[in-house]
Amino acid sequence: MVWPVRGMIARALWCGAAASMVLVPLSWWAQSGGWVRLSDPSEAMPSAGMAIGLVASVLMVWQIVLVARIPWLERTWGQDRLVRAHRIVGFTSFVLVVSHISLFAGHRVIQYPGDAARGLWYLFVVRPWFLFATFGTVLIVVAVVSSVRRSRARLRYESWHLLHLYTYLGMGFALPHQIFAGRDLDDHAHRFVWGIAWGLAAGALLAFRVIAPIFRSLRHGLRVDSVREEVDGLVSVTVTGRHLQALRARAGQFFVWRFLDGPGWSRGHPFSLSAAPTVTSLRVTVHMRGDGSNRLAGLLPGTPVLAEGPYGVMTLERRRHPHVLFLAAGVGLAPLHAMLDAAHFAPGEATLVYRCRPDGRALFAAELEELTDVRVVRLVGHRRSPHSWLPVDDDHPGADHVVLGELAPHIAHSDVYLCGPPGWVTSVKRAARQAGVRRNALHVEEFSW
Repeated sequence: MVWPVRGMIARALWCGAAASMVLVPLSWWAQSGGWVRLSDPSEAMPSAGMAIGLVASVLMVWQIVLVARIPWLERTWGQDRLVRAHRIVGFTSFVLVVSHISLFAGHRVIQYPGDAARGLWYLFVVRPWFLFATFGTVLIVVAVVSSVRRSRARLRYESWHLLHLYTYLGMGFALPHQIFAGRDLDDHAHRFVWGIAWGLAAGALLAFRVIAPIFRSLRHGLRVDSVREEVDGLVSVTVTGRHLQALRARAGQFFVWRFLDGPGWSRGHPFSLSAAPTVTSLRVTVHMRGDGSNRLAGLLPGTPVLAEGPYGVMTLERRRHPHVLFLAAGVGLAPLHAMLDAAHFAPGEATLVYRCRPDGRALFAAELEELTDVRVVRLVGHRRSPHSWLPVDDDHPGADHVVLGELAPHIAHSDVYLCGPPGWVTSVKRAARQAGVRRNALHVEEFSW
C-alpha cells in the first residue's frame, strides 16, 4: 500500500500548488486596492475584470502544466485524467477571459456613451500591448471552438491538433499586456514572479515535449524495424533501438509517436505498446482510421522515429488484489496483451475477456493461444445495445454485471484492466461496479480526443 499513500501525498502537493497560484495574485489585487475599488461605481467593473483576468491567467498556466508531460505529474495522475483536467481548466479559463473582456468593454461603453466604438477601439487596439492581447484572444477563440465536442466530431484529428496549438500562440500574445499594462503587476517583484511562473510552465512544455523526446530518440537510435498487417485494418509496427531498458517502459504504457517519413511527421499520435518492451524493441498495434495512422502501413524499415514517453499508469504495478481480470474490445487488446506478455500468472489467477470482430477473427490469435497460464474468453459480434458491453449473440442472457460475475467468479477480489472504445468501456465500468469491484481496482486509460 506504499503507492497509494505516496500518490495521495503527491496529489495533495499539486492541489496545494494550484490553490496557492490562484490566491497569490488575488492577494496582489487586494493589496493594490481591488476590494476598495469594487465599492466605487466608476471602478467596480474594471476592478472585478482585473481579478477575473488574473485567475484566468493562472488557469492558463495550469493548462500548460497539465499537458507538459512532466514525469512526476504523469505518474501521479495518469494522462487521461490530466487531459480531462486540461479540458475543464481550459473551458473555465475561456469563460473567465470572456468575462474579463466583457467587464472592461462594458466600462468603456459607459465611459463613452455617445461614441462607444471609439472607446472600444482605444481599449482593444490603441492602448499599448492590447492589440497583441486582442489577436491572442482571437486565436484562443478559434482553438476553443474547435475543441467543442460537436466541432471535434467534424474534424480529423490532424486538423484539430493543428488548430488546438493556436491556444499556446494566443497565450503568448496575451502575456505582455498582463505584465506591462496590468495595474496589479506594477510592482517589479510581482512582475518577476509572474514571469517566472509562465517561464517555468513554458520551459516544462519545451523540455519534456520537445527536447527530451529528441534527445532520447537520438540516444537510443529509434528506427522502424518491420511493419506487419494483422487482421483487416490493423497493423503492427516494431521499432528497434539501443539500450531501451533505460526508457523504463512498462507493459500497458504508451508513447506519443512521430515517424519521420515525410509530410505530416510532426503530428504525434498516442499508441500503446502491444508487446512486452525489450532491451532492443518496442511494438505498437494501430487501427488505421485517420491520415496519421493510415500512413503506418507504408512505413519502410529504417525510418527514423521520435517517441515521447513512456506515459500511462495502467500497469500491473498498480495491482492490489489476488486475481486479475482483463477486458478488451478491438484494438484495445494491444496494451492488455503487452501486460499478459510481460507477466506470469498462477493457474486461475488471470482471465482475459476479449470481444473480437463479428467474423470471429481475433487480433493476436496465435499469440493468445500461447497464453497457457491465462484463461481466455472470446465474445464475438456487435454490442447488444449502446448501454451493454455484451455482444448480440452472446450465450449469456443475464444482466451485464451478472454475466461479468459468471465469467470471472472472483471479480469482487480482482483488479480489472479495461481498454476499448469509450462507450464500451463505460458499460464495462458500470457492470464491474455493480458486480462489486472497487473504484480503485478499475484500471483504464482512454485516448479519445
